[in-house]
Amino acid sequence: MPDPTPPPPPDSAPRGRLATLPRLRTALVGLLVLGSAALSGSAPADSGPPLPGGALQVNTTSCGTAPAHLPAGRVSFDVTNGSNVYVTVYVVSADGTLAYAEIPWLGPYKTLPLATTLTGGQYAVRCVFSSGPVVSTGTVQVDGTAAGAVAGYLPMSDKELTAPVNAYRAYVEQALPGLLAAGRALDADIARGDLAAARADWLTAHLDYERLGAAYNSFGDFDTALNSMANGLPQGVDSPDWTGFFALEYGLWHGRSADRLRPLSRQLVTDLANLIDDFPSEDTDPGTLPLRAHEILENSLQFQLGGIADYGSGSALATLGANIQGTEELITVLTPLISPRDPALLALLNTQLPAYATEVASYRAADGSWPTPARLTTLQRARLDGDLGRLLEELAVLPNLLTPRNHA
Repeated sequence: MPDPTPPPPPDSAPRGRLATLPRLRTALVGLLVLGSAALSGSAPADSGPPLPGGALQVNTTSCGTAPAHLPAGRVSFDVTNGSNVYVTVYVVSADGTLAYAEIPWLGPYKTLPLATTLTGGQYAVRCVFSSGPVVSTGTVQVDGTAAGAVAGYLPMSDKELTAPVNAYRAYVEQALPGLLAAGRALDADIARGDLAAARADWLTAHLDYERLGAAYNSFGDFDTALNSMANGLPQGVDSPDWTGFFALEYGLWHGRSADRLRPLSRQLVTDLANLIDDFPSEDTDPGTLPLRAHEILENSLQFQLGGIADYGSGSALATLGANIQGTEELITVLTPLISPRDPALLALLNTQLPAYATEVASYRAADGSWPTPARLTTLQRARLDGDLGRLLEELAVLPNLLTPRNHA
């Protein structure tokens, strides 16, 4: 579970606008990329006439003057931030219950388009400044009807993530004792020199850890001790400080003796026990849960199906199955937030995740062994990659869909 690239801080370059929430689809499988023409902070090339909407000059006391009437269809406001702080700008329903487009971060003295497609009704533009002020335009009456109008999405307070975070932490706390027990079984195997049993129990313990894929940011330094790979270490797989599951995997499948492996298994048990003691004091950033729902399987695509995280066990598909289970748990705790905002997406995920789990499990042999991805046929591998790619496109919606929008 390698660390993801952190999101840009509020004082970074603006990330652009989201014109078609909530069903944003990323064009690059495995990455939540805010970099297309519509999302980059630069206006898309358009050789046609200007869209209705006009310019909005905003500051901490005004969200500008919007037209009182607009025709239904595509509209675009060129928003200029005249203040020295960041501002988030929304198109909202007149009563503020729904949002239709946004500029997540508009920097001081910068201009970005705020575009969407609206059908008949009453709307407004709302400006939320990083220094605190929240101001809106007057009501904009949109007349007529428009095909392809953006469905309004339900804004979310950051407090709404509290219950899912608590539910997920409870899931992790309930799972940790079983993980420790699996680690102790592995250590006992190595202590008595039964390396065949150790290889079986290593997989059990490792899969237990992989099912907790959304928690690693709350594990502090323990994740490094328990689950780091040898990449970048001074001596690679021979680095004396390399510990954890992958170090044990390498040793168990590369002929290292029980005497040489025992310090690693003892350390694993110590680290797991200390993790259990430490976890209640660690914080879980609420904003990471929707992000992890995408990242767990994104990492699987790269590290498991890509073969990077295989140190000899050939258990990539087993690990992928555990990662699917970890993702399903996240969708379960996030369901109360997803359901009112994109019920179609939730239904799709609740169908696609079990279907993909069944597909992965179908490659397991009758004796319980797993083939490596390299041993699959070209058709099997293409199907496995393609189905995961489509699933990642759906999961990539969640970080944006469940971004807190306290004043939208």
